[in-house]
Amino acid sequence: MEYKIVRLRKGKEESLLRFHPWVFSGAIESLPNGLEEGEIVRVISSDGAVLGMGHYQIGSIAVRMLTAGDETVDDTFFVRRLEQAWRLRVILGLVRGNNTAYRLVHGEGDFLPGLIVDVYGDTAVVQAHSPGMHFARNIIAKSLTQLPDAGIRNIYYKSETTLPYKAHLDPQNQYIIGGFTTNVAEENGLKFHIDWLKGQKTGFFVDQRDNRALLRSMSQGRRVLNMFCYTGGFSVYALAGGAAEVHSVDSSAKAIQLTDANVALNFPDDKRHRSYAEDAFKFLSAMEAGAYDLIVLDPPAFAKHRSAIRNALRGYQRLNARAFEKIASGGILFTFSCSQAITREQFRLAVFSAAAQTGRRVRILHQLTQPADHPVNIYHPEGEYLKGLVLYVE
Repeated sequence: MEYKIVRLRKGKEESLLRFHPWVFSGAIESLPNGLEEGEIVRVISSDGAVLGMGHYQIGSIAVRMLTAGDETVDDTFFVRRLEQAWRLRVILGLVRGNNTAYRLVHGEGDFLPGLIVDVYGDTAVVQAHSPGMHFARNIIAKSLTQLPDAGIRNIYYKSETTLPYKAHLDPQNQYIIGGFTTNVAEENGLKFHIDWLKGQKTGFFVDQRDNRALLRSMSQGRRVLNMFCYTGGFSVYALAGGAAEVHSVDSSAKAIQLTDANVALNFPDDKRHRSYAEDAFKFLSAMEAGAYDLIVLDPPAFAKHRSAIRNALRGYQRLNARAFEKIASGGILFTFSCSQAITREQFRLAVFSAAAQTGRRVRILHQLTQPADHPVNIYHPEGEYLKGLVLYVE
């Protein structure tokens, strides 16, 4: 099969020889005539050596590499990569009767850059982050329904907000295969309504599964405050762990409704839970000191681009300082950053500064990250985005 050639400048092949999956636009010496976004291209060095195959797109990341060699990228390629991702989830023990929510494809971490697939029961939610994956959506959908023992019957394509706007693709959020059956999925034996139609991302943050389980083990008898609760995942786990009371806070009234629905799904008429549709900073500032002895801070990304890093770090410091000021002595703070642009060291320094600002004695109990179904390609450290700390505050 003939592919158009993308030639790199001299010396710019080094990152690909180290198996990094991106080619930046500044590394390219020449592009062929008539090249369109989403096309599969063969990337070569300045001296003509084949470096691999990838999806071309306009932007700073010009090619997302699919292979590190001269390999045909056809329908069987996608089938093979999806089967490999599926087998890993089976090996990890994530596919079981009491756990039907998991990430099946995590972009570069599963050697399918630009593709996210989350599974909720018999529905897979597919997100394309590159034009190339958008054009491959139908073979991806068909392949997902053919995975052995996966039980995937419905494919919902949700890429209206994830594809680059300059590509003018006009993607429609819709079912490619099947339709709606149920939006309830289980995570570690707890049930959740998943709003993939209108919710954030694919409808649920499966990346916090292991961290929610840890919180459950530390919730017994504690008064828990779950800030930026979204669908109430941490709240449900805290109740399951025997918390004395659990309060959920989110600025979105819709998120609060979904939290209440998920609590009711698992603990109907449980008087331990209350929810508040309020701004997080205002709630923390107004609440009584010592009212909670376990606080969860899981805000949305404060920095989506490097230009926002400085303001984001100030935001993390301010937010954590409020929690340090108000948490009861002997309290536990779960604090997170999901901003890919913020490094683990930068986040830890922001939290350290917040602790120093308040003068509390603080110890790190756990350093948290994303779970195994969000694998990090060792040649693509940028894929490690979720950072968390569990802190004991005296």
